[in-house]
Amino acid sequence: MARQQAADYDQKRALITKEAAKLFASDGFDGASILELATACNTSKSLIYHYYSSKEEILFDVMNTHMELLLGVVRGLEVKDGAPADLFRQLSRGLMRRYTGAANSQKVLLYELGNLPKLEQKEIIAKQRQIIDFAEELLKRAAPATDLDHGRLRAHVMLFFGMLNWTHNWFKPSGAVSRDNIADMAAEKTLTTLV
Repeated sequence: MARQQAADYDQKRALITKEAAKLFASDGFDGASILELATACNTSKSLIYHYYSSKEEILFDVMNTHMELLLGVVRGLEVKDGAPADLFRQLSRGLMRRYTGAANSQKVLLYELGNLPKLEQKEIIAKQRQIIDFAEELLKRAAPATDLDHGRLRAHVMLFFGMLNWTHNWFKPSGAVSRDNIADMAAEKTLTTLV
């Protein structure tokens, strides 16, 4: 007979991924051990392995959970009507809101992708591309008269993501500029270069 999952199975996995994100962000994937993760979770190594079969599986879950939150922003906007420039501004705010409070996961996503097995890397990269393609499509629709070729338009999109993706290094929620202001600045800088 199959073993039944505990009622708090998902919460325990969430705790492990949260602590793993902290550990991988501070020590790097290679520098972090399952024993350190177990200690951070106030549990044993064997219990970590009850929830995950490998350190790479934990890494994938950290990245995938973060990517799904970011894709949630895109999915919410895909069904909305509105001017493309307004939707682009909403995308910027939505992503920045997800980045705030998820600095560890964002750092892991940016620096540790190469530590995933190839198949899992492809899955994460495909999700990243969905977000990038959505932003590019909004920009293309926001500035239909622009004569930018695909390569130059993609460069604008990647510069936009460069502005947002690295905020985990310097943004302070208690600082003088709010996360929405940062998002608006990034969106406006991108939009005004196209129109």
